[in-house]
Parts: sequence; structure tokens; C-alpha cells
Amino acid sequence: MRLGVWQLARLDQKRAFNATLSARLAAPPVDIIALPGDTSQGHYRRVSASGTLLYDREVVYGGRSHAGSPGVDLLTPIKMAGRDTVVMVNRGWAYSADAAQVDNSRWKEKDSVNVSGYAETFAGTERGSAPEKDRRVHALDRAAVQTLVGMPVAPYVLTQTSDSARRDGAPSRLETPALTEGSHQSYAIQWFSFALVAIIGGVALSRRSR
Repeated sequence: MRLGVWQLARLDQKRAFNATLSARLAAPPVDIIALPGDTSQGHYRRVSASGTLLYDREVVYGGRSHAGSPGVDLLTPIKMAGRDTVVMVNRGWAYSADAAQVDNSRWKEKDSVNVSGYAETFAGTERGSAPEKDRRVHALDRAAVQTLVGMPVAPYVLTQTSDSARRDGAPSRLETPALTEGSHQSYAIQWFSFALVAIIGGVALSRRSR
């Protein structure tokens, strides 16, 4: 019974998250530098940025998949006028047989861009030192990414979405997070059913034993 109640609590949390996510994705986009320092308040906000993409400082985010195929995401810093801090732009997914190595030059786009998408946060922790030779991370670890970029990195990642301008040879843009309630309700029903079976079975067994 307690597990069923716990699943219902998780369902309420998911619905609250969906309400926040829906509101933030529906809000008008803002310049990413205008987001609050508290990343929990800016997470998933629709944002934009204008500047120059620094392809020579690009970082590969390994271990990503798309439609069942292995690949990587390309994290490219964008340099904005008058700012020393760069913003990492997740330009999207590119195929990689080992989900690690990729020919970055194949996916190069324009230098001066105006990109839009939603704000993601650095919530991961890189295990060990990020390999500088490969310029690759396997987690959104701000410190690891900043080491590879060699410049101050803003606390948000701009995830460029599919509604951004699409060009030939561009990586596959990532979709906005899906609004789903998951399986919490069905799990709760299952746990309550197990409890009911146990109670009825226990009573029946007790009577039969007597």
C-alpha cells in the first residue's frame, strides 16, 4: 500500500513538473544572458543568442542516441559581443558508430548565427579527466567542458531545437522535452492490486487453516 501511495506522490510531482515545463516553453523567448543566476528558475526557458560560433573550441558530448542509432551531440561555444563568457550551444545530434568519435568539420555551419531553443543546465559529473585530445565529455559537467573550451562558460547550455533555421549538413536538432506522466499511475494500480490480493488471500488462507 505504501508503494502505491509513493507512486501517486511521484505522479503529482510529475504533473507539477509538466505544468512548469509547459509554462516555460510557452513563454516568449529571452536572451540567454538575461536568465537568472539560479539555474532552477531558468531551466527549460525558451532562449536565444546571437554571436559567432567557435568551432575550434567545440566539445563532443558522447554516448548519445537518436532513433536507435549511436551518436554524439555537438556542443559549440558561441561568443557574444562584449562578453568574455561563452555559452555552449547544443547544435544537435550527429551519427557516430562508437558514440564517441566524429568528424566535426562535416557538421560545420555558418560562423555568425542567431540561434534559438531552450535552456539546459550542467547537471552531470564527468568521471575522471575529460580527454583533451578527443575534446569529449560523457556528462554535462560545466567544469570539464570549461577546461576543454579554455574560456569561461555560462551556467546554461542553449539546446538548439528543431524549430530553429535548418540548413543542409546541420546536425539533427533536438526536440523539446516531452510532456508525459510516465507509468506512475499504472504502477500505483499494480501495487494496490497486489496489496488487495495479499489481504484477500491472507483472509482466505486464515479461514481455511482454521
